[in-house]
Amino acid sequence: MQDLDLQLDQVAHKRKSLPEHQTLAELAAEKSVVDRELVTADTEVSDLQREQKKADSDVEQVRQRKARNQQRLDSGQVTSPKDLENLQHEVGSLDRRISDLEDAELEVMEKLEAAEAVQADLRTRAEAFAGRQAELESTRDAALKELDEQRAELGDKRSTIAAELPEALITLYQRLREHNGGIGAAALVGKRCMGCRMELAPSDLTRFKASAPDAVLRCEECGRILVRTSESAV
Repeated sequence: MQDLDLQLDQVAHKRKSLPEHQTLAELAAEKSVVDRELVTADTEVSDLQREQKKADSDVEQVRQRKARNQQRLDSGQVTSPKDLENLQHEVGSLDRRISDLEDAELEVMEKLEAAEAVQADLRTRAEAFAGRQAELESTRDAALKELDEQRAELGDKRSTIAAELPEALITLYQRLREHNGGIGAAALVGKRCMGCRMELAPSDLTRFKASAPDAVLRCEECGRILVRTSESAV
């Protein structure tokens, strides 16, 4: 049972220490940064798109106004010299206004193009992170499945053995495991307890030799249950 419990402990440790766990955690941290940057980039692109629509609308409105004034000039409807001069002056002002608005429109377009490039790069990176994450999760899940199968097999073997042992002995063993780093029972090899690696006193060896085959032996140094083997000196 002790050997099976050690194997179960090893399986549990492997489950917790799979390299994919750490890699996924690091990947999630990196992806979180990219996701936040992408949200910022999406917002910036959206704001610039609205700004561009407004700039386009402003330019179009001034162009339409200029076109109407130009049409009035070309049609000869304006006969008053003063009105004609004012209208010509306004057309000139509208030309300058259109030029200014087109410059502003171009500036917004350039900013939008740059922001969209950043947005596209961040989306590519986010998609790459997602793809890598999916691969790692698939590898991790496969490893966990294999370990879970090992755990189930070992658990079945342990249950079979436990069913043959006295409940009091199992309780003692479990308590010793908790207080001795997972080792509740150890082999007696020669005169040495393989749990604490200490040699037993001659008096203990004599007492053990005289004990019944089914007697529960305990190491006087560490308290662990001693398991007699063919290599034991008793």
